[in-house]
Amino acid sequence: MIKGHPQICLFRPEIPQNTGNIGRLVAATQCRLHLVRPFGFSAQDKNLRRAGLDYWPFLDLEIHDDLEALLEQFGGSFAFFSTKATKMYTLMPVDTDLLIFGQETKGLPPWVLERWPDKAYKIPIFHPGVRSLNIANAVSIVLYDQLMKKVPV
Repeated sequence: MIKGHPQICLFRPEIPQNTGNIGRLVAATQCRLHLVRPFGFSAQDKNLRRAGLDYWPFLDLEIHDDLEALLEQFGGSFAFFSTKATKMYTLMPVDTDLLIFGQETKGLPPWVLERWPDKAYKIPIFHPGVRSLNIANAVSIVLYDQLMKKVPV
């Protein structure tokens, strides 16, 4: 992990291919991936490993049982991403340390957005018939936005 890079958290991920793709992205950007249990798949799932290709050994991974305990480690420097948020992801402070994404089918639980409404952001969706983006795409958008604001080109 590169100091100063944001870290990614997946809250109770359900689809191994998405988690594998995000793992590959996180390895490529030298960030850290936090997974909060329970998962909708086994950590040994072949689809998880296949999506991450041979980059899985480069992944800086931590697994947690409790989201709130993880958040305490970040001292308030975290942000949640949800289609139910009202603020755009581009308004997130550039020094946010942990970027948290919810489950693929349910998003984040209501108690998270109720407890931390000021830390919730969304990615705009322009077609009224589309409910959400694929989580791997959402993580890519937000992570690279944050990185490009920090890294001189």
